[in-house]
Amino acid sequence: MPVAPDAVVASLRDAILSRGLEPGTAVTEAHVSTTYAVARPTARIAIDRLVADGLLAREPHHAARVRRLDRDDIDDLFVSRAAIEAAAVELLAATSTVPTEAGEANRELLELPVDASYAARDLAFHRALVNGTTSTRLPRLHDLLMGEIELGIAQVEAHGLRSVDEVAADHRSILDAITAGDVERAGHLARAHVLASRDRLVAHYDSTHAPTHRLAALRK
Repeated sequence: MPVAPDAVVASLRDAILSRGLEPGTAVTEAHVSTTYAVARPTARIAIDRLVADGLLAREPHHAARVRRLDRDDIDDLFVSRAAIEAAAVELLAATSTVPTEAGEANRELLELPVDASYAARDLAFHRALVNGTTSTRLPRLHDLLMGEIELGIAQVEAHGLRSVDEVAADHRSILDAITAGDVERAGHLARAHVLASRDRLVAHYDSTHAPTHRLAALRK
């Protein structure tokens, strides 16, 4: 039975987020075709989808590569994400509405083994909050960033910048504020939760790219 593009996309997505495919790695039609035993058109469709999702980047006349978030990307992505998610949480708090899926995702986080990956449950929690609002536009905006959000969360986890207990505790505080109908606190906690990840990822980036930044500063 032929492998569907959706299955190839899902497998490639997992490889990217687990860093089986490192940032900057070329993902060619030939590689995908051979690895997944699919025809070139199927490989092309899968690559195009991941480019559209922001997990792969492609310049004209070059192979697609696993997206590498630089310092400006990290800052802009997390600030944009914080704005959308805080707005969603404030809408939920205004009516004390806690989406069932958000509570379930956080319970699953707390039940994970110590060495298990938490990124998928973390992402599920945030998606549930945004999708649980009465807004039709906030989920669409969130979906536009979803591939990059996945990359960001995966990098935070991969570099050990936040523990599952810390993430789950932040989630619990946000849910409590929503339940209490405290709009201001709920929005503040949602924004602070996202930006704390931004700050740690930026600090990690700076620590591993310090020579480049110093050289750029000297040239200004």
